[in-house]
Amino acid sequence: MISKSTIDAVFDISRVEEVIGDFVQLKKSGSNFKGLSPFSDERTPSFMVSPVKQIWKDFSSGKGGNVVAFLMEHEHFTYPEAIKYLANKYGIEIEETERTDEEKALANEKESMYLVSEYAKKYHQNTLWDSQQGKAIGLTYFKERGFSSETIKKFGLGYALDEWSAFTDEALKEGYNLTYLEKTGLTIVKGEKRFDRFKGRVMFPIHSMSGRVLGFGGRILTNDKKAAKYLNSPESDIYHKSKVLYGLYYAKQAIAKEDNCYLVEGYTDVIQMHQAGIHNVVSSSGTALTAEQIRLINRLTKNITILYDGDAAGIRASLRGVDLILEQGMNVRVCTFPDGDDPDSFTKNNALEDVLAYFENNVKDFISYKASLLMEVAKNDPIKKAEVINDMMSSISKVSDRIKQELYLRETSRIMDISEEVLFATLAQLQNKEVKDANKKVKQEKKAFEVIKPKEKAESVDVQYVLERKLIEILLLYGNMEVMFEDLIQKEDEDGELKIEKELFEAKVYEKLFLDLQQDEIDLANEKFQIIYYKAIEKLNETGDLQIDIFMNGLEEEVANEVADILMHEDRYQIHNWESQNIVVKPKEESIDKLTTDTVLNLRRKLIYEKIQRLMHKTIDVEFNESILEEINEYNRLKNILSQYLMRVI
Repeated sequence: MISKSTIDAVFDISRVEEVIGDFVQLKKSGSNFKGLSPFSDERTPSFMVSPVKQIWKDFSSGKGGNVVAFLMEHEHFTYPEAIKYLANKYGIEIEETERTDEEKALANEKESMYLVSEYAKKYHQNTLWDSQQGKAIGLTYFKERGFSSETIKKFGLGYALDEWSAFTDEALKEGYNLTYLEKTGLTIVKGEKRFDRFKGRVMFPIHSMSGRVLGFGGRILTNDKKAAKYLNSPESDIYHKSKVLYGLYYAKQAIAKEDNCYLVEGYTDVIQMHQAGIHNVVSSSGTALTAEQIRLINRLTKNITILYDGDAAGIRASLRGVDLILEQGMNVRVCTFPDGDDPDSFTKNNALEDVLAYFENNVKDFISYKASLLMEVAKNDPIKKAEVINDMMSSISKVSDRIKQELYLRETSRIMDISEEVLFATLAQLQNKEVKDANKKVKQEKKAFEVIKPKEKAESVDVQYVLERKLIEILLLYGNMEVMFEDLIQKEDEDGELKIEKELFEAKVYEKLFLDLQQDEIDLANEKFQIIYYKAIEKLNETGDLQIDIFMNGLEEEVANEVADILMHEDRYQIHNWESQNIVVKPKEESIDKLTTDTVLNLRRKLIYEKIQRLMHKTIDVEFNESILEEINEYNRLKNILSQYLMRVI
């Protein structure tokens, strides 16, 4: 168990905008930050982060909460893991008691796989630095690649002994379960026999965006033609190759800062460039780029620069995958290296300023680059040229920005020496076909799942829900604020008529709310609002303060989401800049007394109206009863007084 003092220190020091900024590119939006949702595929940002309230809200998925909730949702951490992650990030010493054997046994399967993977990383690191074989073979290889000791340690590089089961035997000896060794792919089990998957290979740990070890890439150093040069961990519950980018953990902050991501092919390309000082670089690990990998980059930047080596055939083979990047509304540029060079060798053999200057002078827009490259292949063959033009139009059709689309089309017309009219017509045909195909698919799906539904009535507004929600918002935002209130006191005049007098008094907002609801015996109808209300009142009564991120920490996920939704809802939309038009808008804080009183009275008025309706129905069901009629009249008088005070039409 992690001590309370450690948890308190974590919440005191951690900043939600800093932590989320490691995973999502955030841009200032008023007093908040806004970015693309990390939980859904969207093009218009609906993910909001509030530095003041220390909470976040994703309006596309409905998720929300404090900094710990984000890590638990995004990285699938347990609560203790999220606290440890934040403690490590902010340099907080963790105080905790040793877990019992029973607690270890209760650890879930995924966590066990993460633990095994982390152990494997450390084991192979130690083997590289401490064993004779590791130093002679593995370390020598990395040094020959030009990697410094600091770089080798930073990326967790290691070596697997060229023995059948050295790692597996040691892991079992240390108490790790064979089931998880097999599920992570570190060990191959065949009947009674057990083998190390990566034996005799240098090891490249593959990390998640938050730094957890998901799997490994292993390179063989012998000339065994039967063995694959590179071997990856198999797919597992924690490792999905199509959803991971090598080096992203080390590159994420630089990508967001530079607003550009360099995309390379191999592990050593990433490491060499990072060592040289170019940190905004990731690798697709030698596989075709996937939509999931592109989305990871899209969270941090809209700009990708693909670095190709001089192999023209390899470049042409990879062009098709770039359309996926264009589909996500991203800007793609390309830079190729001289023949015989790749990002690794070029960076190793040149000074940083020369490498950056080369990029600046040789980077090209992807569409222009692709058109030029394909024209070299087509040459004067009209059939091949027609194929190339259709291929280009297919890529341009993926670009959502109409202005960019037209500029690309004109550039393609120039490079391919074909009229713009023909290209515009071809593009229109492609887009019409895409629309027709999409409509056809929608119709087919609709037909397959069509259900006859009664005509839906227009959705009515739940007034009580809206008022209760507003009360909770007031309590959470202004609960500890000292305010001068007008109290309404019911009195009878000389004629016995009920009237209301105003009386000023000073109180904290939470005290006013509590007293009013108690006095009128009002219970909140919404169950979540009830939980939030009583917990907030209790906290404010105990400490006089309500630190939202810590308060949310004690709530169940569903209730915490509701709190985030309430607090972030008004921040979702940007208010007009009235000041620029010389219009002074009174801050809500200056009228909190009226807001609080009016909300309570409106709720009271609504409940009185419902009470009257119930009594009127009662008169229909039973014989005439003068006392019921008198009660109805009494409530009507009270409702009318409240309506007059609230300036409502009776």
